[in-house]
Amino acid sequence: MKFIKHFAWILLLFPSIACAEIIGSVSTVFKLLGANDKIVIEAFDDPKVEGVSCHLSRAKKGGIKGTIGLAEDPSNSSIACRQVGPIKYGDNLKDGEEVFTKSTSILFKTLHVVRFFDRKRHVLIYLVYSDKLVEGSPKNSISTVPIMPWRK
Repeated sequence: MKFIKHFAWILLLFPSIACAEIIGSVSTVFKLLGANDKIVIEAFDDPKVEGVSCHLSRAKKGGIKGTIGLAEDPSNSSIACRQVGPIKYGDNLKDGEEVFTKSTSILFKTLHVVRFFDRKRHVLIYLVYSDKLVEGSPKNSISTVPIMPWRK
């Protein structure tokens, strides 16, 4: 019982980060042993902005190392975010706030999605990047969601 209480407190200390739902995948490279290399499509909802969903595509290594979770996934990823309902958010949106994260290697590499709010243009901007540097710059992609009235 003490463990559950401590675990609950730990969860409250960390900011809410979205969990992804796997939508599907396609194989890109056949591997004789273990899973094939593939591109995975995942979906998640912004935990602080109701009415916005994002779809993320990312490369995933296969083979024996990939199957047991020891392979380092490539840094290639893309994101598309859309308004899927009336957008509601509080005053607590911070630029650069992390809304999604996924480990892409056993130790040193993580995929991040952060949100910015362009108040002048009334647009939410979602940036996906990997924190491992590739040729001096992290690979990245953005998607924008203009906040529009929602018709019922």
